[in-house]
Parts: sequence; C-alpha cells; structure tokens
Amino acid sequence: MQVTRHRRRVEEARTGFLARRVGRRKPLVVTGVTALALTAAGAAFASTDQFGHDQVGQVTRDGQVISSDQYIAPYGDRLVLNSGKIMSSSVSPDGTHLAASVTDGGAALSIVDLKTWKEQQLVGTAATSNPKIASNSVGQEGPTYSPDGKQLWLGQTDGYTRFTVNDDGSVSAPTTVAIPADGPRHALVGEPVFAPDGSTVYAAVNGQNRVVALDAATGAIKQSWNVGNAPRDLALVGGKLYVSNEGGRPAKPGDTTINSYNTQVPADPKTAATTTGTVSVIDLAKPDAAPAGITVGLHPTALYAKKGALFVTNTATNDVSVIDTAKDKVVQTISTKPWPEASVGYEPDAVTLTGDGRLLVTLGRANAVAVYRYSTPQEPVSYVGLLPTDYFPSEIATVGDQVVVSNTRGVDARRPTTKAGRGTHDTTASVQHFTLPSDRVIRSQTSKVFRQNGWTRGAVEKANAKHHAKPVPVPVRLGDPSTIKHVFLIVKENRTYDQLFGDVPEGNGDPALAEFGANVTPNQHAMAEQFGLYDNTYDIGTNSAEGHNWLMQADDPEYTESSAGEYARSYDTEDDALGHQRTGFLWTGAQDAGRSVRDFGEFHQFLTKPADASWQNLYCDAKNMRSTGADTAYNLVSSSPIPSLNSVSVPGFAKFDTSVPDIYRAEIWKKDFAKNGPSNLNMFWLSSDHTGGPANSPAQVADNDLATGRIVDTISHSTYWKDSAIFVVEDDSQAGLDHVDGHRAPIQIISPWAKRGTVDSRYYSQITMIRTIEQILGVHPMNQKDSAATPMATAFTKKPDYTPFTALPNRVPLTDGLKTPPACGVDTPAAQDPTAAAVPSTEVPAAQRELAAQWAGWKAKQRLTGPHAVPDFANPAQMNHFTWYETHGWSRPYPGEKKLYAPKDVPGAFIPSAENDG
Repeated sequence: MQVTRHRRRVEEARTGFLARRVGRRKPLVVTGVTALALTAAGAAFASTDQFGHDQVGQVTRDGQVISSDQYIAPYGDRLVLNSGKIMSSSVSPDGTHLAASVTDGGAALSIVDLKTWKEQQLVGTAATSNPKIASNSVGQEGPTYSPDGKQLWLGQTDGYTRFTVNDDGSVSAPTTVAIPADGPRHALVGEPVFAPDGSTVYAAVNGQNRVVALDAATGAIKQSWNVGNAPRDLALVGGKLYVSNEGGRPAKPGDTTINSYNTQVPADPKTAATTTGTVSVIDLAKPDAAPAGITVGLHPTALYAKKGALFVTNTATNDVSVIDTAKDKVVQTISTKPWPEASVGYEPDAVTLTGDGRLLVTLGRANAVAVYRYSTPQEPVSYVGLLPTDYFPSEIATVGDQVVVSNTRGVDARRPTTKAGRGTHDTTASVQHFTLPSDRVIRSQTSKVFRQNGWTRGAVEKANAKHHAKPVPVPVRLGDPSTIKHVFLIVKENRTYDQLFGDVPEGNGDPALAEFGANVTPNQHAMAEQFGLYDNTYDIGTNSAEGHNWLMQADDPEYTESSAGEYARSYDTEDDALGHQRTGFLWTGAQDAGRSVRDFGEFHQFLTKPADASWQNLYCDAKNMRSTGADTAYNLVSSSPIPSLNSVSVPGFAKFDTSVPDIYRAEIWKKDFAKNGPSNLNMFWLSSDHTGGPANSPAQVADNDLATGRIVDTISHSTYWKDSAIFVVEDDSQAGLDHVDGHRAPIQIISPWAKRGTVDSRYYSQITMIRTIEQILGVHPMNQKDSAATPMATAFTKKPDYTPFTALPNRVPLTDGLKTPPACGVDTPAAQDPTAAAVPSTEVPAAQRELAAQWAGWKAKQRLTGPHAVPDFANPAQMNHFTWYETHGWSRPYPGEKKLYAPKDVPGAFIPSAENDG
C-alpha cells in the first residue's frame, strides 16, 4: 500500500474505532514523514533511517527495500527464481547450464539455461515433477557435475541422488546413492568432487565427520577417512584432497567444548562459538595415512583451487585464507571487512578467480561481491571494491568473460501469489550475471553498496569521558547515560502485523487478514492504544531457527542460513556451536558492558517437567499462585547448553512448549520479580501464541495476551517503572499473511519514555530494535548489521508519562477447546466487546466435523507439546490453515481460497517442516 493511501486511511480513522473498544478519548497522531538525521557533537548514527516510511518491496533510487535493513539493486542482469531459496549451485563443464539446490518452494533442484536465461527444469517430490524424487532435502553444498557433464549429483540427507544429464541440459533417471546413518548421526553430505577420470566420487559426510570415496558407477563406499568437525567443501588438487572443516579440529583433552550434532567441538564457554577452523589434507597416494591438518580462520566453508593456491572462505572471522598447495601452508589471509566500523558479519561464503587475476569473494550478509587484484599466493592482494548483488549471494563462478552469482534469497519473500496476502515462505532466489567491469566502475559501485547497507562513519560512537552527557532515553554514544535502566524483551511466536492489528483502522492494516482482534488480544490492542502503534516494522527470519538468532545475535549466521535445506543437523541453534557467532550474544554483550541479565526461557533448548504437569494442572496452579501467593506445585526445569546463558536463567520458566500456559510462566516470573527485582536486561519467551497446544488457537493467543498484559501491569505498577522500557516482538512472522509483506510484524514499545498515542510508520526492523536496546544499555553492537542500524530514538520522548498500564481481563475462555477440563473448572472470562469482531463458537459445525477430526489427527503428530516440543516442527502452510480454521470456527476458508482443506490437500503443504525447514 502506498504511503499516500495509508495517510488517507489514518485521517479517515480519526473518529476513533479503536477508542470505542478500549476507551481512548483523543485521536492518534501520525509521526512525521521526514527521516531524521540523528547527529550530535560530531557523532552520528548509521543511516538505515534513510528508509523513512518506505515499505518492503518498494523500489527507490537506492534499490528495492528488503526486510533486513537493506536495499538491493544488483549489478548486471537478474533472473528471479520463484522456486524457493538457492542453497548452492554449480555450472556445467560446458558452461551452458547452472544446477541449483533449492528449498522452501516445493522442489530440490533447479536447472537454469544460461544461454536463454530461463529456468529450464524444476525437480522435486511434486506429482508434476519430471522426474520425481523421494525427498526435497538438500545439503549445504553441491549439486556437482561429473567432469564429462553427463552426471549430476545432488546431496541429500543420507546420500546423493544421481541424475543423468541429457543433451539439452535437463536431468533424468534419478538413482539413490545411499550413505547410511551412523546411529543418531545422519550422513548429511556436503560437497562431492570427482576424480579426473570420473570413476570415483569423493564425498564430505558432514554429519559423521568423515570423507568417503564412492564408486561413481555403483555408489559403493571404497574408502573412508576421519577428518575434522562438520566437513563441508572439497577441492581436489593433483593427488591431494582438501576438506574444509566448519567445526574445526576434533576436541583434545582439556578443551572447553560445546555440542554440535552429537559431537563435542572446541568452543568458547561464554559465547559457545567454535574456536578452531581447519582444512584437512588427504594424500590419495597414501590412502591409509591419517589426513594432515592446516589451521585457518573460523567456520571455513567454500574452497576454490587455482594456479597453486587454495582459497578458503572463513565466514566467522570474515577473511579468506590462501594456502600454497605446494607447501600446504597459509601464506596470506585476506580481510573481507569493507566497513571500518565493524569487523564481523559480512560472511564471505564463495570465491573464484578470473582469468585476468581478479579474486572475487561473495559477502553473503552484505549483498555484495568483493573484488581484489591477485597475482601469486605469496604476494599480498590489493582491494579494489564491491559490486552489489541480490539478497545473500552464496555461490560465484566464471563462464568465459561472464561472472555468474547465485543469490539465496533473491528479491526477498516476493514470490507472485494469488493469495490475499504475502507470507514469509513466499521466498525467491535469483541468479545474476555480468561482465566484470573496470576497477574504476567497481570503485563507483562500492559507494552504492555502502548506501544499500547503511554503512556510514561514526555509526558506533563511544562515550567521551570529558563530555558529561545528560541522560536521555536513547543516548547517541554508547556508554552515555540513559533515563532507562531496565529493559524487558518479550519474545513471542510467529504473528504478522495484519493477524494481530489488521482490525485497527488507524494503522495500515487489512481487516480481512485479522485473526486475533480486540476480543482475543484486548491487552495488546490496549497497549497499542496507550503506547503507540507501529505498522511498518519487519521481522527478518523466515522461521524460528532464524528469528531467535536475529534477536539474540543481530544476525542469522551463515551456518543457519545454509542449513535451511535440511535442518537435520540442528534447527534452532541453541544446542549447536556452529550456529553461534564469535562476538557473542545480546546477553554476553550486556555482561561485557557491566549490566546484569536475567533470562526467562529465551534461547533455551532443554525442558524437563513432571508427568502430571499437564496444561490443565499448570493452569490451575497459575490461578492458585495468583490468588494465594503460594509457590508453584510443579518442578519444571528449563535450561540452556550455553554456560553464559544458563547461569543467568530462571529454570522454572519453561521454554517453548505449548502445553505450558503463558499465564503460568507469568506467575513464575512475578515470583522472581518480587524477590529479586529486575536486571538491566530481562529476556522472555512467551510462546503460547504459536498455537497448537491443548487449548484451541484463540484460547492460546488469549493466554499469551493475558500473560503479556499482566507482566506489563506488574512492571508499570512497580517502583522500577520510572526507568523501564518493555519491547514486545515476534521471533518471526511466518504463521500468517500480511497485505504489505510476510515479514511485517507487530512490535510494541511500552515505557514512560515511549511516545504515546501515535501511529509510527517509519521503517523499523528487529535489528533496529536490538540496536536500540544496545544503545540504552551501552552494549557494543555485535556485527555489521546492528552497527549499521539506526536506533529507534524517534519512538521515545524526553518528557516521560508515568501513567501505568492496567491489564484487561481475557474475553476468550482460556480453556476453550480442551478435551479434558481442568480440575479447578473451566474459564469464564469477561464479556466480549460487542464493537469488536466476535470470536466464533468452539462448536464445530456438523458439516465440518470429519474435516476437524482429520486435523486433530494431524495435530497429534506435530511435536507441539511436551519436553521435546519443537518450534515450527509442523509444516507451516498446514499450521497456518489449522490456526485459521480454529480461529474462525471452521466456517471460513483461508484467505484467497474458496474452501476448507484437509491437511494433505493444503496448498503450499510442500514446504518442509522443521525436520527439513521450518
């Protein structure tokens, strides 16, 4: 929707539809349109506030706006693929075709004809696929062509699918080449490479920390070598096979270690990030000899060999190791840190060398290709500049004088759709090609990349000891005093803006997409009324695995980004050292800044609870705690494998498990708050709004809303209110549709220092919110993403309003949908607001009972409850339909559709679950 239309709707809504529901007496005020340059005494925030009121998908002179605080406008020609995300790709030996592994779009393999510049073939599990294969899972690397171009090997969970390549470049005759699981560890293959004669395929078996030699004709394993942790890419140079070990060397006695796929890897006890990176060297002339090891940077991923050099991209240390293959030694390390303000977060992930001696390195998180002049392994390179790409470049190759780049996320979640809105799984990819321009042109394009990323001077200014600044809500310099001492970060699960606030006429919402209006979420609607409505804010991740990382690390590290095709090694990376960046987390940054931290379930991995701690019993226990002040009768233990987080966590506050009511979690927190008071940083995971638990969907969202309202009520009526700020955010927005963009999500800022009674339509994101928290607490940004983000200073005021918030009672019975009522009785809430959309009856219409029974059977298999509950295990398209059907009384089709579907018939149900992709 264009801004002008939005302004008109806001003006038309001045009569106060929201006021009639929650008692407001004065109209909302829309904040100013002009983006502000926030400067003071020579210090300046980064310039991602240049988005102004632009929305994701809009095209400006700097490029298309995407959800990650960036513009995209790639150099050269672009081909958008509407078949999901590209995980990896390779070019055929004759240079005519590109084979790409894809995910999140119902297929596993895409063949692109580079001559016609069109997608020629899409292969997957769909009935319409020709050929059809058994699984859409894909690994981090590959697919790979044989030297003669007649075979193509696609990596999947436990081996490869081998295709015949036809004369026209298409593939056929899929054959499975199995590599068996080793107990709980699947093969999870990485890159395959062929012997020069094509008779042998060497395969990195990522899940089992080994490399195998396979007979290319039969698939039989001929040889196996143990290498480092999580082998990923391979390069064959003469008689030596080089292996990038993303998790570094095997652990030694005395090492501090953290788990990664049932292997203890050397890792930092505070950040839980890996501390070693290695390349193994297998001498094929001595097959029985143990592989040698070369130390490189952290998270070595891509390998590329040419002219006596092996180039290794180290995604976590943001550099490229150059190995002299004659000596097997690192002879130089090339920095890939183009912006002086931040040393990490660019994530180099692919490399190639052109015939005229220019080294090209893709910077995944910067949407750019870095160009260097190169001559020999020993002679230092010279940096030329950057060329812009689409969203997250992941592979690069040369074809004659052309450079071909594969971009994992293409143009963001903008796949054409006939639905009534957009979803985060409307993901795209893109391929771009160009003739490498002159150094002069590259240097001119560099400034464009800087603008697109918001990289400016003075983005991270520290306090000046000689300058005694006055306290303000969001200081300009890190370490300057803030009027806010206590930050509360409440993380929820999966809702879009329209799902929650589409019924609020003052904002840019679509009522047809509203699922949880004022009768389901009276507290969040009242808080939006009292403290402000934000209708142009974006969650970046497609799912929980990405979303919690964006919040806790201000990044979705390359490991998680590249794992999306399987997610079998790990989904949420709380229990995988490979998913952690070396600069730490939000809480470690707060600790480094001398701030206290308290965690309530966020980023936790483990949960134990008594067998009788059912939803019903915990619901009754919550009521008892609230009315009598008694302690809980149940011993729940939630924990993290990350020592620095576990040490500041409250174990009785349960992590994700939809059979734990959020009002129970709120009572556990309230006890701790009364006893210990708040820390400087307080983090929460309130997950009932995910839905799928014992109660039905409206009841679970109402439970989440009531818990949030009660937490805010308690804080705002305490002595800590005067210097507190509460940020409420979704981890991602994948669970529904939004008419602007699937990444648009609800946020709330609740504080005496928050501007009240406003509709704020500035472009914000999870990153800008995290940067705001960092600025308040004096926490140094974690990487280039939050370093470049503009703090949300314009959402705050220097004139506080200490009026507290009083929680509203729920209007939807929290026990709706339970098969067994709780012993303390069913919930009988306050009457619903007759001016708001009514909540349909929980009684399933007779004509839909068989359908509802099918969905009940589906729900029972989705690991939504219990200690082993997994966020997003359920197929997202199915989960979204199920929630919509329940919320609308099994009487309304999903938006954009004409009928209700059984689980197996849901359009888009090809999107894999968390076992493959959340």
